[in-house]
Amino acid sequence: MENFWTSKKPIIGLKHFVLVNKIKEKGKKFFLMVSVVDCEINLKITYKELLNSGNWERGWLNLPKTESITQDYVRFKSLKKKTGINKIFLTDDSLFNIS
Repeated sequence: MENFWTSKKPIIGLKHFVLVNKIKEKGKKFFLMVSVVDCEINLKITYKELLNSGNWERGWLNLPKTESITQDYVRFKSLKKKTGINKIFLTDDSLFNIS
């Protein structure tokens, strides 16, 4: 499975993500993804969403900065400073767990 993905639509203003873990819950496969720009931007998506929705491209597409980091991200960061930080989720079997 490819670890590097580009979202066709910005997610909180960002498009480049890394697959950090695969999990199963209630018989469904899920992928835990994190932005390569900001680890605060992370999501859990289904196998079907990642591979069959048409919303994701394998690998990191070479995009102009204005397309890969949008004003939505800038607004998110300015609001986030006022509300605190969420933690990233890495489990013991994550591909990026180096401890």
